[in-house]
Amino acid sequence: MCGIAGIRRFDGQPVDRGLLAEMAHRLEHRGPDDNGFWVHGAVGFAHTRLSIIDLAGSPQPMAGASGTTHIAFNGEILNYKQLRRDLNYPFQTDGDTEVLLALYENFGITAVDKLRGQFAYAIHDSTTAETHLVRDRLGVLPLYYYVDSDLFAFASEIKALLPAIPRRGVDQESLHDYLAHRSVPAPFTFIDGVRKVPQGHRLVVDAGGGVRIEQYWALPRESKAARVGPAEAVDLVDKALTASVQDALVADVPVGAYLSGGLDSSLISALVAHERHGGTFHTFSAGFGDERMDETSWARKVAEIVGSEHHEVEVTADDFQKNLARLSWHRDAPLSEPADVAVYRLAELAREEVKVVLSGEGSDELFGGYPKYRYARATRWSGLVPGSALRVVEERLPAAKARFGVAVRAISEPSYAERMRGWFAPFTSRERDQLLGRPATRSVLDPYTDGRGDALRRMLYADTHTWLADNLLERGDRMSMAASLELRPPFLDHRLVELAFSLPSNVKVRRGTSKWVVKEVARKHLPDDVVDREKIGFKVPLDAWFRGGLRDMAFDLLTAPSSFVGETFDRAAVRRLLEDHSSGDRNEQPRIWTLLSLEVWHREFASQLTS
Repeated sequence: MCGIAGIRRFDGQPVDRGLLAEMAHRLEHRGPDDNGFWVHGAVGFAHTRLSIIDLAGSPQPMAGASGTTHIAFNGEILNYKQLRRDLNYPFQTDGDTEVLLALYENFGITAVDKLRGQFAYAIHDSTTAETHLVRDRLGVLPLYYYVDSDLFAFASEIKALLPAIPRRGVDQESLHDYLAHRSVPAPFTFIDGVRKVPQGHRLVVDAGGGVRIEQYWALPRESKAARVGPAEAVDLVDKALTASVQDALVADVPVGAYLSGGLDSSLISALVAHERHGGTFHTFSAGFGDERMDETSWARKVAEIVGSEHHEVEVTADDFQKNLARLSWHRDAPLSEPADVAVYRLAELAREEVKVVLSGEGSDELFGGYPKYRYARATRWSGLVPGSALRVVEERLPAAKARFGVAVRAISEPSYAERMRGWFAPFTSRERDQLLGRPATRSVLDPYTDGRGDALRRMLYADTHTWLADNLLERGDRMSMAASLELRPPFLDHRLVELAFSLPSNVKVRRGTSKWVVKEVARKHLPDDVVDREKIGFKVPLDAWFRGGLRDMAFDLLTAPSSFVGETFDRAAVRRLLEDHSSGDRNEQPRIWTLLSLEVWHREFASQLTS
């Protein structure tokens, strides 16, 4: 993967190459192998390259054969060789970048429909005076932009926009969104005026400076294969995932795999081993020194089964203190999950051996892997229970019942959409209003209301648009790119995603078993004890750390007179959270983390936002 940035001016001024260089400098971690610039009057592109395909060729920004098109591209087109064979074009390179230019010059911007892979790119066409931005279907790769009467600017990361844009304040409405999602849903961001191109969308800046954005791909809103039986579903998913893994191994550099020992990463590793036909490949896992959450013994077992060369790293509380500020800079936002730091340490480990790593991201949101999915139907109808009564129950729960408390808090919300969102929300709608002293003035609930079908399908539809796209994939991209490592999630090949959303819910959560169809696929490649063991997930023991080594840091940052969180939210409520957790009466780790991450991010970005 790479970093891209660009400017288009509307005020008659030429693009400053030095400004492009400063934008590119902030993206060097995304592309340490090379960089390049293209400037033509009022338009300019910058590119930083992590070389994965056609290592000696394909420098960017690249010009098309016509001389009237230029591209800055981040990502990988995994079917580029097949596309290339069908194109009548005078190719000068062996890579996928030029295939994008050939497709555009042959078919226009709608040729995005032909692509498989993960991508974010910009094409300027001097013939039409249009600048096009395109982001991949699931939002694996990021793409941000800013527009006013003087200029349009875009970049892979928000930090690269900051030298070019005049407005740099915090978007206050995004604070409500963050307290509900632990991230800010597209198209919004934490920075006033900066927007995110949503997954599956393309944007065009026309000759007059007008900006249009439209969706070119969408998840199937309704199931189209309700008659597919369990055995057929297993066969379909097996074939689609195998094909996706085959595509994901396309590279001119070594490719490895994350291996936590859980179902998804174990299955991906087994499929990689099958494609390698006994050849060596590298796998990577992280441990936390806490037996409640440590899966490294399972990772070692699977590594032995698939024959990988396995590597491990232990993540400690010291890693969090040391890396929080720096990784907040990389994330361009608060670290939404404690696991962000662990994912970075894992990426650091992997980068010592490979340039590309495969992950199991996306499987839970496609096939019903989280425990909450077993309660999808109850979530739909639980509004019949008074929220006030449920709040009393939740407030009296001890720390050991924190997981049950999440469910109670979710079903206490006043609407079906809010109840679906509530399962992952650190703060309820009522708590958000109290903390900020005002209700939200905009709604980002569309993904929770647009889905169709049964309760499980609606929940999966919402989570794929929000939790996956704006949290997990954003985390995966930033933490891997911080280590100059490319991350590929085979479960998110759009053909497999379309298949998943066409299958009936009864092959996803079946007789109380979550992710049933994926487990049955895995059973073809792995022993039953690996497939059937209880899901732990990539969790960090912050509940204990916030009562130990991280306690003083949390109190200092969140209660200091200069605290952004203290100034912005109800200071007494913030202190109460800290004290309740520290005493051991309640487990407030998710909510403390949410606030602490916001504070660290704001301190890291404050000077850039106001300069």
